[in-house]
Amino acid sequence: MAEGISGPEFTLDSIRKALIRQEDLIVFSLIERARFPMNSALYNPRLDLVPGFSGPLVDFIVKETETVQAKAGRYVNPEENPFFPDNLPPSIIPNYNYSQVLHPGGASININKAVWDMYLNQLLPLFVDAGDDGNYASTAASDLICLQALSRRIHYGKFVAEIKFRDAPNDYEPAIRAKDTDVLMKLLTDERVEKMVKKRVEKKADVFGQDVNVSNNADSKRYKVDPTVVARLYDEWVIPLTKLVEVEYLIRRLD
Repeated sequence: MAEGISGPEFTLDSIRKALIRQEDLIVFSLIERARFPMNSALYNPRLDLVPGFSGPLVDFIVKETETVQAKAGRYVNPEENPFFPDNLPPSIIPNYNYSQVLHPGGASININKAVWDMYLNQLLPLFVDAGDDGNYASTAASDLICLQALSRRIHYGKFVAEIKFRDAPNDYEPAIRAKDTDVLMKLLTDERVEKMVKKRVEKKADVFGQDVNVSNNADSKRYKVDPTVVARLYDEWVIPLTKLVEVEYLIRRLD
């Protein structure tokens, strides 16, 4: 698999390393998106900017991009989940033989509707300036990079749940058979690790997102994206949505 977590290397440690690498991509993608103002017209469904297409311009750009990427085999990779999965074309190139480490019952879980809503309606206003510079295509491309990075990170919950189940099936099976989502959530939650993750991503945003300042004056620090916003992103959305995926996966694990 793309992150090297298949076969004998499929361990909780390998997954954690993959998640840490993904933090970098998420932070950098937010920084890139912050170059552009909000460009609200991109998300307005009433403007009809594309002849013959009903919906906001961002939907059109993402759908068309996903169509091309599907033909190139992106969604054969079990780590990738499309935002518009209906009627995607099959891959036209020879597919890479990805190891099937996920249980078939949960492999198809896709909560990208929630990821889309979170990103566009809750996260964007927190780190993007108001205004309109007309760069809609470039803005949408940056949005898609952010969305795909967040989606990949959140849906990694499937891999986390699988390895945790394999490591301790006797702990999880009673709650799975009882469909007890509360018990599963408690089993999956490690507050110490979650706190460490939030501190780490905030630190990464602090280091990666500073405007370079030769004066070395800490009081004059300026950020492309506020590090506290990145910590909030993980606290309020990334970690809870990941655990939602984990629970949904485990509920289907014995199917």
